[in-house]
Amino acid sequence: MKYASNNIRNILIAGHAGSGKTTLTEALVYFSGAAERMGRVEDGTTISDFDPEEAKRKASLSASVVPVEYEGIKYNLIDAPGLFDFEAGEYEGIRAAESVLVCVSGRSGVTVGAEKAFQLARKNGKATMVFVSKCDLENANYFKILEDMKIKFGATVCPCVVPAKLDDGTPVYINLFSQKAFKYEGGRQVQVDLPDIGHRFQGLIEAMSEAIAETDDELMEKFFGGEAFTTEEIVEGMRKGVKDGLITPVFCGSAVNQQALDMLLYNMHKLLPSPEHNAVLAEKANGEPVELTCSEAAPTVAYVFKTVADPFVGKLSYLRVVSGKITAGASLINARTGETEKMGKPLTVLGKKQTEAESIGAGDIGAVAKLVSAKTGDTLCDPSRVVKLPAPVFPKPSLFMAVTVAKKGDEGKISSALARLMEEDPTLSYLNNAETHQQIIGGLGEQHLDVVKAKLKNKFGVEIGLEAPRIAYRESIRKACQKQGRHKKQTGGHGQFGDVVINFEPCDGEQVVFEEKVFGGSVPKNFFPAVEKGVRLAAEKGVLAGYPVVGLKATLLDGSYHPVDSSEMAFIMAAKLAYKAAMPEAGPVILEPIHTLKAHVPNDNTGDIMGDVTKRRGRVLGMEPDEDGLQTIIAEVPLAELANFTTFIRQTTQGRGWFTTEFARYEILPEMLVPAVVEQARKLGNLDESADD
Repeated sequence: MKYASNNIRNILIAGHAGSGKTTLTEALVYFSGAAERMGRVEDGTTISDFDPEEAKRKASLSASVVPVEYEGIKYNLIDAPGLFDFEAGEYEGIRAAESVLVCVSGRSGVTVGAEKAFQLARKNGKATMVFVSKCDLENANYFKILEDMKIKFGATVCPCVVPAKLDDGTPVYINLFSQKAFKYEGGRQVQVDLPDIGHRFQGLIEAMSEAIAETDDELMEKFFGGEAFTTEEIVEGMRKGVKDGLITPVFCGSAVNQQALDMLLYNMHKLLPSPEHNAVLAEKANGEPVELTCSEAAPTVAYVFKTVADPFVGKLSYLRVVSGKITAGASLINARTGETEKMGKPLTVLGKKQTEAESIGAGDIGAVAKLVSAKTGDTLCDPSRVVKLPAPVFPKPSLFMAVTVAKKGDEGKISSALARLMEEDPTLSYLNNAETHQQIIGGLGEQHLDVVKAKLKNKFGVEIGLEAPRIAYRESIRKACQKQGRHKKQTGGHGQFGDVVINFEPCDGEQVVFEEKVFGGSVPKNFFPAVEKGVRLAAEKGVLAGYPVVGLKATLLDGSYHPVDSSEMAFIMAAKLAYKAAMPEAGPVILEPIHTLKAHVPNDNTGDIMGDVTKRRGRVLGMEPDEDGLQTIIAEVPLAELANFTTFIRQTTQGRGWFTTEFARYEILPEMLVPAVVEQARKLGNLDESADD
């Protein structure tokens, strides 16, 4: 079935973990008649949580696309995870949707996840609607939640459906547009007399009328003239207000018990924008902006908003068609790489079920399998008009762990399996640290990395463990010291002879500097490179814990040679001996990496975070206001102390805060911490004494 773009609604369902997003999606599929029974999150039987890990954890871990078709309208629902470790799903989905439906639990109210979803919608200029779920429960408090929303989301909040109870406790829902009330029996709507909710009713109607009056001058006059709006004027004013971001309509109901879902669907159709009138800004190859209209006759432009790496099916790219249409066999250009991608059969996706389709039209969402170069955030377009949509921004990894391999020989497999998972998850990072010889993966939190570990095992058959990454320390010296190094060996035939006097001293910078001030040819010029090489080789290991030495200047002052027995090898050895003799007396120190930390946190938490930074041996450098009403604390903290900072900041700020760090410089490690670092180096075999000869 094909839908014209004005009959499509692309909606991201976002909110806090446990606020009922997946259940609402499931209920809408069931309500529309597309499913014979309603799945339950608790039983792991929902359409959108189809990954085995999601069923096991009873929570969404990635965004899934669930189209619901009802009364001639196609609603592409994108069910996003609420857990902060899996925020990538919201960031992917927001780029494919015109609107965001923020789910709020009638029990727990406006939580951080709802606030973040609302802010994300606002930042991306999306129309926003709120659904308060679980309204039929005993302790649901709709009106308190409404007040809370006004404080946290601002004055745009406007109730449209409110819950009430009949004398016998039956939940009913009052539609403020039509001023009628309904109860539900087996999911079917039954009109009842308007229950008396006292002075509240008039207040709600007035608040709604005022919000609508502000969308249009004529309506404003009518409002001040004291005239009531017609239902048409209400809906039209509301629609305009929602599109312009002036109104956030609030609906309510019960997903589990199929109450008031008809009103929600009807208003998602009436109030939320269709792709048809939502022009999208892109840029041409020369950086010129171009406006793309949602028309099937225009050259094709599609945006890859999500990638799934399935070891069996291969890669599945989810597409939002901005203009034109996707058909099998079409050749499109990837604007990022300039390569041509040949389209396979277009697919319609419902959770994990894929159905072949003739085409995916403008404004619609679908998927294509086995694209070669396309990754999340790419724009695929017709060769006649190559344009690029803005690249997506994802949260950056903040928790890094080192990978340990359970089975010998799996090291190679890990990087290819992780590469596949990184195609799927843009908030995951992986690098091979050449210095510590560890494979490091980064993610948004403990749960995130835990899921990565489970997926590696279940999808790719690779078992890994995770441990704290090693720190790449350095060593240096604090004072000058001059020593002689003499290497002499006599073994039948040619002997070996090299003799040098070298002065070692500290210098600024991260490197080892070599100079020579030799008078009168006591060491011939042709042996200088050998002496330098000997010093550099020796400096690869410090004398305290075997870490590379930096900030060292070595000056060759004097020495002697033998016309027959002297060789490059002998002078390399002599330089090493001079180094070994000098270093312990030159005031050796261990240096640790210091990182610049930028923590973005709410005002109320700044004291706690600063206190914690100090406990971690950090220095707070200052604070500056940040967007979203947060404060940015700038500090310098030793890398060794940042291990569990991700967890700390999330708990302290309830998930509102986030941070970034980057390497700043090396500083001397405090004396009291040196023994532990030396002991660890010994265990790692850094201090292998065999390097002497």
